Amino acid sequence: MNPAPPPVGVWRPVLERALAEDLAEAGDITTDAVVPGDASASGRIVAREAGVVAGLGIATATFGLLDRRVVVDVEVVDGAHVSAGTTLAIVSGPARPILTGERVALNLLGRMCGIATRTAEVVAAVAGTKAVVAATRKTTPGLRALEKYAVRCGGGTTHRFGLHDGVLIKDNHIVVVGSVMAAVVAARLAIGHLTKVEVEVTNPTQLDEALAAGADVILLDNMDLGELRAAVRQAAGRAVLEASGGITPETVAAVAATGVDVVSLGWLTHSASALDVALDLEDTTES
Repeated sequence: MNPAPPPVGVWRPVLERALAEDLAEAGDITTDAVVPGDASASGRIVAREAGVVAGLGIATATFGLLDRRVVVDVEVVDGAHVSAGTTLAIVSGPARPILTGERVALNLLGRMCGIATRTAEVVAAVAGTKAVVAATRKTTPGLRALEKYAVRCGGGTTHRFGLHDGVLIKDNHIVVVGSVMAAVVAARLAIGHLTKVEVEVTNPTQLDEALAAGADVILLDNMDLGELRAAVRQAAGRAVLEASGGITPETVAAVAATGVDVVSLGWLTHSASALDVALDLEDTTES
């Protein structure tokens, strides 16, 4: 089942800000100068390379914000694996808004498809282990909902969405509070019983503290493979174990094989390359 996209109230302001950034006060001076106001156009949004689709309906809504007469026929669903050359959508209508909105739409679509594609590759790399692949809060400011949606289109899952919806006690919290035990106890007293508590640890002593304190999830931060395997044995199933810190597509399979439950990668959203997508308009000029 494909994940539900973010609501329109989340992504529409993103498109509006992107268009405002591109157009400023003067608008699209090139298109307005060159293209007649009554000109029409039709073309295909194409994947120039193989990948996983994400955010197609969201990105192509850009054209409708500029002119409701632009028609977009979406050809594939989010989450679909497509080959190079696949038509993702057909766009037709007044030429000016199509040309004006092209770059904003393609920028967002390429970014989201890139994240979904790289996520799918990482998910495939850990197949055969029990580990799930999760994204982190290392997202582009203002684009978190869209980038995390793209991760889910690629078969991954999300860590907490933000500071507001999950307790994750980090190393600097522990520095201020004084110990893992004190931090976990304080969190338990402050939150409801339905909210899980996760704590970051870096060594076996802190792991013992976290287990004794009853942490639900323990983040094993920047541990090498031997340390991760030892931590899995030490925890013995008493908490969900998450490996994190500097994990890349090249190292993720080995990390997952240690027996951890979750592998989280900031890489998915801060370093995944965009998928190459393009808008190819039909040439209607006579030879």
